[in-house]
Amino acid sequence: MSLPGGCGSRHRVRLEHLKPGERRRVLVDTPEGLEPAMFWLGEEGAPLAVSSWKDIFVTGNGRCARRGLDIRCHPHMLRHSFAVVTLEQLQRGHIRELEDMSPAQRTHYTQVFGDPLDWVRRRLGHASVTTTQVYLHCLAEVEMATRLALVPDSWDDPRDTSPELIGDDAAPPDDQAVPRGADLGDGEGRE
Repeated sequence: MSLPGGCGSRHRVRLEHLKPGERRRVLVDTPEGLEPAMFWLGEEGAPLAVSSWKDIFVTGNGRCARRGLDIRCHPHMLRHSFAVVTLEQLQRGHIRELEDMSPAQRTHYTQVFGDPLDWVRRRLGHASVTTTQVYLHCLAEVEMATRLALVPDSWDDPRDTSPELIGDDAAPPDDQAVPRGADLGDGEGRE
């Protein structure tokens, strides 16, 4: 962002280098005029103090509890949710784009668009990608929960099935065997 300096000059300052009190005074010049550049604004449009927006979560959590809902949220949870959802979407798109590319095209694509984990790291302000890698663990948990939710309740766990009902490793009888060289429906013969 550009700030006024002495004698009519201006100098650039990165927003993340401003202190919270300084950030509350930042305005954005819009077609409708100057507006606060804060995410958390009060009813009058003025930036909220940190204690005020934390109270919003306390109030919301209390309302949920009074209605018997086992739901709680806090500001860091929003940051965490942003990271997990963004990383999942970026990785999904990244993989979809890379799957039909040659190795050279993949290298070029990655150089242009970067690594999804690093993109999220920069948005969260982490100094090291190692800190951001905790979200990969969350993605694995979400994927497993999703897969388990897709398993029908009537599905029997094969670990609970007795070995006698599973069968043995013996070859099928000759009358059920697939002849060598036969087409298996995938365009390839059995060797």
